Amino acid sequence: MELWRIISEIVNTKTLRHFIVTSGGTAVNGFLGLLFYIVVARELGPQVYGVLAIAVASIALISDISDLGIDTGLIRFVGKYRQEDKEKTLKFIKLGLTVKLAVWLVVLLTGWAIMPMIAETVFLKPELGLPLQFSLIGALGAMLFSLGTHVIQAYQKFWSWSILNISMNGLRLSAVIILAGFGILGLLPTLITYIAIPFMGFFVTLFLLPQFLTVRNSKSVGSELFHYSKWVALVGILTATGSRLDTFLSARLLTVRDVGIYSAASQITVVIPQLVFALATVVAPKLASFDSDIKAIEYLKKLQLLVFGMFILGLLAIPVLVLLIPQIYGTAYLESITPFVVLFVAQLVFLLSVPSHQAIFYYFSKPSFFTWVGLGQLAITGLLGWFLISTYGITGAAVTVLIANLFNFLVPSAWVVYRFTRVLKK
Repeated sequence: MELWRIISEIVNTKTLRHFIVTSGGTAVNGFLGLLFYIVVARELGPQVYGVLAIAVASIALISDISDLGIDTGLIRFVGKYRQEDKEKTLKFIKLGLTVKLAVWLVVLLTGWAIMPMIAETVFLKPELGLPLQFSLIGALGAMLFSLGTHVIQAYQKFWSWSILNISMNGLRLSAVIILAGFGILGLLPTLITYIAIPFMGFFVTLFLLPQFLTVRNSKSVGSELFHYSKWVALVGILTATGSRLDTFLSARLLTVRDVGIYSAASQITVVIPQLVFALATVVAPKLASFDSDIKAIEYLKKLQLLVFGMFILGLLAIPVLVLLIPQIYGTAYLESITPFVVLFVAQLVFLLSVPSHQAIFYYFSKPSFFTWVGLGQLAITGLLGWFLISTYGITGAAVTVLIANLFNFLVPSAWVVYRFTRVLKK
């Protein structure tokens, strides 16, 4: 009876209703994104697709590091002040945009000259020089679009959030299909398309948000934003590096073709991180608004049960997905099946970590905790990854991700349980 009562409460929570909206949008968005990579992978082949995958990973890494914790800070403070002090909320948004533009300009000026050197000396692949330079431009689009979508998330405009992401991914997919139809879908046209869409998405967000560009004295909220975001920035650097180090180590130790096959396997698992993001989109502002430990505990119990159910469903889906891989990518990517299975389980473990991660960030406001988690994850990926990738190739890279994600789940979960156990004892 108690279990049925809990399930009934979960079904009737506003969080679940919001999650259905965001997860539904994420499912469509993820499907469109997967179709994009399927079309590109089949058209380009593993060799060229590997180069594209490294460039895309570079865009994500540069944009995540350059974010400096701004997006997470905006969720925290826009969600906190949007009802009680609307002008202050706008100041946070404008300051976030200003900081991102300034940081990106520094990154562009310093990075443009050294990217060809990195291609030759770090990756030992001179052909990566130009794509890595393009990734600097792509990072700006990713940073701006991320700011817009995170602010929409903070305002809890979940329908707008879903429609925006679906539209941009649909536009990107349509573009590559048209290019393929004309027989001109090469590396650079694909990369330029990938880079251009987020800029368009950010332009759209300007019409979905309150007018923040004209607000004055945005620097007045700087101390509050940066005090919170400084730890998030450090965590962001560690986690962004750690989460993509498998790709960059593979680029250094393996062939570009191997990277292409590994990236194809990884792309099929991307639906799980997108579900995590959809769930976090709903959970983060909710946890930030709680003022009672008991309320937070009850909420997190329901949330953990929800993600565990999703974990089981994910495991059951693996055999079906394995059968679909040759149909999706073609026989050139058959070697991706084994790393796919390992990566999919790793991402399901990542899904289980949502309650503890969100609680630490938004309820306890302890982003500094993830500094140590990020260091541990980075050490696991770097040291163990070098050995496993050198020895077992792309399967070793996938196993590295699984071990790192287990660490990333168990340590924060243990910390949250410990903190709430102390509360209950009192």
